[in-house]
Amino acid sequence: MTRSTPRTVLHRAAGSFAAAGLLAAASLAGAAAPAQAADTPVFTFGGPAETALHPYPESGKPKSSKVGITLYNPSEDEENGGFDGDFTLTFDLSGVAGVADVKIDGEASPDCRITGTKAVCEDWGIWPGSQSAADFVVTAAKGSENGATGTIKVTGQADGATFTPFTTRLTVGGPDLVMERLPFKTELTPGDKQQAPITFANRGSRDADGVLLTLRYSRGLDIPQRYSNCEYTVDDPDLPDFGWTTALCSVEGAFEAGATYTLATPLTLEATERAHYDTFLYGIHENSAAQRTAQRAGAPFERGTGGVLKAVPVKKGAAARSTDLDPYDNQQEADFRTENTADFVAYGDQVAGSEGSFVTADLGFRNEGPAWIGHIRSGEDVATVDFTVPQGASVATKPESCRAVTADGQYRENQNTPAPRYFCNTSMTVRDGGGLDLRFELRVDKAMVGASGAVTVRDTFLKNPKLPFDPKPANNTAYLILNGEGGGDGSESGGATEGGDGGSGEPSTPPTSAPDPEESPSGTSGSSTSGGSSSGTAGGSGGGLASTGSVALIASGTAAAALAAGLVLFTAARRRAARHT
Repeated sequence: MTRSTPRTVLHRAAGSFAAAGLLAAASLAGAAAPAQAADTPVFTFGGPAETALHPYPESGKPKSSKVGITLYNPSEDEENGGFDGDFTLTFDLSGVAGVADVKIDGEASPDCRITGTKAVCEDWGIWPGSQSAADFVVTAAKGSENGATGTIKVTGQADGATFTPFTTRLTVGGPDLVMERLPFKTELTPGDKQQAPITFANRGSRDADGVLLTLRYSRGLDIPQRYSNCEYTVDDPDLPDFGWTTALCSVEGAFEAGATYTLATPLTLEATERAHYDTFLYGIHENSAAQRTAQRAGAPFERGTGGVLKAVPVKKGAAARSTDLDPYDNQQEADFRTENTADFVAYGDQVAGSEGSFVTADLGFRNEGPAWIGHIRSGEDVATVDFTVPQGASVATKPESCRAVTADGQYRENQNTPAPRYFCNTSMTVRDGGGLDLRFELRVDKAMVGASGAVTVRDTFLKNPKLPFDPKPANNTAYLILNGEGGGDGSESGGATEGGDGGSGEPSTPPTSAPDPEESPSGTSGSSTSGGSSSGTAGGSGGGLASTGSVALIASGTAAAALAAGLVLFTAARRRAARHT
């Protein structure tokens, strides 16, 4: 089992709006669970509350349907909230004996097997958000009658974790709700609005008693109406996820087999000022308490306060009395490209310490918008923070998301000893107002005045570093200054952008002897490797550190101590002042 991907999220919205995810879950999330010990994670299953099966035909092979079960980890800690252990999922199939034949979708669920009336999946690792647990191919059993029904019960087991059980129902025959695809305009500019006259049909063998309309749209889109028969949830803006809004609308009425319906008043879909690459998913299911619970998947929802959303018939025909049974035609999706930009601004820090001491440096970047950037289809990381360690220092501890590389950015096998350079990737989304904050602990190996290391936010491909959406590449680089010369405020002594708030959006001024980052073929500071110096304690870092700026060894231990003391007091005072501004 793997972490939720955009593909799984997108399928998740259709019946188990979990196939990743654009619901991870993005396959999407889990339901509330009983109180447990604080250190015991609780994972929740999701999936369709009920799946209708095509009746067994008089001749030929039966038509199959798919049932996707998802698993939700509610942790809000993207980096440290994963469950690092083995787990086993058990699916009790005895309840559908004589009703349905169940097979494993081997391609989607390679770690699962069926023995008798049980299916068992074994895997390792459950990451924050939703992920696919298992996919089954189901058909009506030979000899089963229209209306026959049964359940599959899902449980899980792992040392140090708890799973909330889940039940999904299989029924022979039923309504078949099919969502029609809308002809959206997909090339947009911020502020564009267009109507979304949601239209669906019931092609099943019986009427549907009420329908549940599911709308899900990413951060750059909005549907301003908030209907009283809809409930809404918006992902926590502090989480590094897709930024989805989900609406579940319970529409009353008897929706006849063979008829087609549309909304009495079309929805309005708007591209907001933060739109860039965005996705809209719209699906239809038969309304029931179980279906609403499955679609909520444990997330908190809030009811709208506007008018009532209604659906009216477009045309009626004789009930086809065919059966529904492809949950994937219950949903449509559309991707939008909005002409927009996002300004990624790097920030560095100023730190000081005497020889042999350890200092903490905060660096990274902020997205000053206006657009959010999300690679929700490809799942690729948005950007990389490229950090060159200042001369005379070595990295003692680094963020888990960062990997050590050589001075020229090549692969480095040894990740456990100090390196001259580090690459730190973002996730597949970066919100407007978000970014990547990184904390490094450095050891001062040699006390030098004004040593600096570049902090550059760039594309993930080193050979093509330009961020295609960023109109201000000049502020993509800032500097980490170590033992800055003359006390100044950073802009005078080397231009590290303020580390706490992501900077003002203006470019940092590099040290006078440092090369222009815009002229570097790698898109970083272009620092040269120091051939004669080494970093770290005895044994070094396995490679020379990049040399940046004008650097001078402090002549004596006394001078080093005095300089370090003064800079520490200055830095502390500056940070205290910053916190109160």
